[in-house]
Amino acid sequence: MAVTMPDGGWTALIDDIVGGRWTNPETGMLASVPYEKIVIEESLDGREADLIADLALGERYTVVADADTWDAMGSRVARALGSLGPVDTVILDHPHADMAHVADLSEKLAGAEGVVAVGSGTINDLCKFITGRSNRRYAVFGTAASMNGYTSTTASITLENGLKVSLPSHAPSGFFIDLGVNAAAPAYLSAAGFADCLVRSVAQVDWWMSHRLIGSLYSTVPYVIQDADERELNARAKGIAEGDIAANGYLHRVLTMCGLGVSFTGMSNHGSMGEHQVSHYIDCFAGDRHPGTLHGQQVGVATLSMARLQRLFLDSEKPPVIGPTRIDPEGMRARMGCEIAAQCWQEIQPKVFDARTAAEINEKLADIWPLLRQELKAFALPVEEMEQLLRDAGGPMTAADLGLPADIYREALVHSREMRNRYAFLDIAADAGLLEDFAAGEA
Repeated sequence: MAVTMPDGGWTALIDDIVGGRWTNPETGMLASVPYEKIVIEESLDGREADLIADLALGERYTVVADADTWDAMGSRVARALGSLGPVDTVILDHPHADMAHVADLSEKLAGAEGVVAVGSGTINDLCKFITGRSNRRYAVFGTAASMNGYTSTTASITLENGLKVSLPSHAPSGFFIDLGVNAAAPAYLSAAGFADCLVRSVAQVDWWMSHRLIGSLYSTVPYVIQDADERELNARAKGIAEGDIAANGYLHRVLTMCGLGVSFTGMSNHGSMGEHQVSHYIDCFAGDRHPGTLHGQQVGVATLSMARLQRLFLDSEKPPVIGPTRIDPEGMRARMGCEIAAQCWQEIQPKVFDARTAAEINEKLADIWPLLRQELKAFALPVEEMEQLLRDAGGPMTAADLGLPADIYREALVHSREMRNRYAFLDIAADAGLLEDFAAGEA
């Protein structure tokens, strides 16, 4: 049976953006993004060498994979690249995207010329970050639609002190997806990627609110380029759980567009606001109570919580009323440790409001709330629809589904806003004195 794809193929519009033929509606200028080639096809079998050869990465190649991604596609890629020149392989043992593994892999890749990553989030972030630091280009064959970081110009890395951050890096020269391989990956991986896409609704609500209230930079471009594909993806949510190739094709399109959005804004706010802070908090501070779940799985659960929290405000005709920000530095040190707490405390200062600033925010809210409320409601998917979509895709719905203790999840809801300077409805709720009661009902 033929697979239904967009007119122009799986990289329609993507090709125009990468090729500099798409006009940015905000600037009126042709787009310029730091990629040479993005290829998404039902099968890339037999094309691997040609795809890499076109990038001119070098005359000797090093393929980086782990045991699972080696079996899924790595061995095939390494074998194909043998026609171009000598091929070395690095098979990572249960890698993590942290500075210890960065140091280890940096040593292994010290003499590598053309680095070719085969994998998803962790492997891509490690290879991206290491090659970015040494000013070497790399390419990646994705093996699962589990996250939106393939095409972003940042790498998600855990620092030595345990804090997980997005660090500036660079884009892959080539990003290649064999949909047959990706659709055959464990379904929970695609469900995690779907959750990373479902974020759009709550992240856009948070980001626009932040723009209107405190003047944060905002751009429509990341949403413009993925809007049509988001609708197509949501219509195929059940196909994610079923390993459907078309569903995974649209999933990869949305993930790719979200990553490309970073090239236009220089930041990831369009797809990472309050809900991602919750997941980052879990990863950083759950310790031995962390169930080993994926970032995207945690994001999906947090997205539903954020949707419910936002609805509390958007259902009310009365504007929120906030007080001065109450964050206890001593409590931060107890939860995070002194070094991370100090780093985060410095980071969040722009959104720590005193009585005067809170009064100014309240005055603005009173003035613009009727209009702002309608603007935000236009961005928001109904909570019930989001719940059904995530359920259809096979993603975890609650902290209990994740295997995460309720107290850890509630702690993350209450305190994750202390980690990053991104103003979200978590901050509004906390400064309005409502967040702890809300969190008590989430698990």
